Amino acid sequence: MEKRPLSRTDRKISVVGLGTWQFGDGWNEVSERDAHAILDAAVSSGVDFIDTADVYGDGRSERLIGRFLGEFRTSPGERPTVATKFGRRGPQEVGEFTLGNFREWADRSRANLGVDTLDLVQLHTPPDAVFASDAVYDALDTLVDEGRIAAYGVSVETCDQAMTALARPNVASVQIILNVFRRKPLERVLPAARAAGVGIIARVPLASGLLSGKFRRDTVFAATDHRAYNRYGEQFDVGETFSGVDYETGLEAAAEFAGLAPNGVTPAQLALRWVTQQNGVTTVIPGATSVAQARANAAVGSLAPLPEQILDRLRELYDRRIRAQVHHHW
Repeated sequence: MEKRPLSRTDRKISVVGLGTWQFGDGWNEVSERDAHAILDAAVSSGVDFIDTADVYGDGRSERLIGRFLGEFRTSPGERPTVATKFGRRGPQEVGEFTLGNFREWADRSRANLGVDTLDLVQLHTPPDAVFASDAVYDALDTLVDEGRIAAYGVSVETCDQAMTALARPNVASVQIILNVFRRKPLERVLPAARAAGVGIIARVPLASGLLSGKFRRDTVFAATDHRAYNRYGEQFDVGETFSGVDYETGLEAAAEFAGLAPNGVTPAQLALRWVTQQNGVTTVIPGATSVAQARANAAVGSLAPLPEQILDRLRELYDRRIRAQVHHHW
């Protein structure tokens, strides 16, 4: 597994990580036993970066990861790096993003994960005003000084939010949606991150599963699945669901996309390899609901680069089918 530096920290992390939204309840709930097996399969396959958040299952995801991390206590230097997120436990108003709340949220995550110091904390897609607040970054710096967190970053919805955060000297990472159907970050965000030495964590790399090529028009999603209840942005930013692409359009484009996968490479692996091949990406964080998925995702970390012919056809597919829907947003 290739490792890349998280430049404003002293860490190198695997180019393929593991996202753990699915370990929270309410969306394709994964049992504790299965979660442990997925974590073990990913780490055994070379994954050493795990992404979670304090609101995934109201802390369930963090607690499951914490129990898994307990197995590394005899050799803590060898355990995976864990990034969590906070900021969505209360009203989405800048006045809620205070040092007192940060301490409370960080301490809760430390207890859930069973660690003294959180490896990386990310602001969890807060409002625009939070990214522009000096007091917010001062508070995060204080958490570092106190030893509650080792480093901090941001998780964003828009490229403008990312650019605002990249101007801050102690931001270690920016987590942003990046995939074959969401290419706008390639224009400004990735070049700026490279110049600033800030890590890029690419999320939603499969466009909520569209790019796996497994969905059909008659696919039924559970009522608790965001692909059912947030298809039009009813609960949170619509860009988080199918990357903001209309489902019918996405299905047609995904079928064409799947036909471009090289021999021996699944559509999902093609999607992940495209992300890892973008200059400036540090890691990509696909989720997994099975051991087989975790291993297949991890295998992308050793795939050969995609040839220019495929990259050109993927660019043309985006321009022809997707760009007009999403590129002016986010």
